[in-house]
Amino acid sequence: MDQVDIDVVAEADLEDPLLVEGLPGVGHVGKLAAQHLVQELDGEPVRRVYTPDFPPQVTVEDDGTTELTHATFHAVDAGDRDLLVLTGDHQAQSNDGHYRLAEALLDVAEEFGVERVFALGGVPTGELVEEPSVLGAATTEAFVEDLESIGVEFRENEPAGGIVGVSGLLLGLGERRGIDGACLMGETSGYLVDPKSGQAVLEVLEEYAGFEVDYGDLEDRAEEMEEVVGKIREMEQQAATNVQSDDDLRYIG
Repeated sequence: MDQVDIDVVAEADLEDPLLVEGLPGVGHVGKLAAQHLVQELDGEPVRRVYTPDFPPQVTVEDDGTTELTHATFHAVDAGDRDLLVLTGDHQAQSNDGHYRLAEALLDVAEEFGVERVFALGGVPTGELVEEPSVLGAATTEAFVEDLESIGVEFRENEPAGGIVGVSGLLLGLGERRGIDGACLMGETSGYLVDPKSGQAVLEVLEEYAGFEVDYGDLEDRAEEMEEVVGKIREMEQQAATNVQSDDDLRYIG
């Protein structure tokens, strides 16, 4: 295998496409959003990306067959403009691998005529978030202004430490190729899968690109996570009560 292999699955003629990247990250926010987009708008796989920089494993399908780990580009008809949506279960495992993968992804994007990139992800808050805001970063001031006008927040020094992995490199390396880029990051606790944050990010992209998508599935998953969160809070409250009871029983003399 070469450092990056690109398999052609199908051809597609895309109209003014946006690249939308949703590989795994904090809270799986970007992954959930991208997968939901592909599912609801009937995305068609057009390219598969293989690299030894992914973990050394295969996935096992429902019928028992195996498939080598990869990422997939999907052509999505979103109405006014088309989308090229990238999904996958893994990021690269090394610094060099991130660069190799990002360059290969941008090669595919240029092949389809992409001039603007959206990387989707999460930004950790360290605590549970009821109504997640969407933070942004973009390669040009004009792009920042466009996103601010639809409710994206740009906060000084956030996210702390910058944007790592493919999401960051698509912006940085894409800018060197003349491709505008932005990262949309939904607030999330950082320790739970977060469908609500995924929906918040997708709603911003929906408004920007002018498509419509049903959120029923994400909302159902968010309700399931709310039940999990409720149980976690009950356990935390019980633990706090137990600590207080132990303190009351201590002998002071």
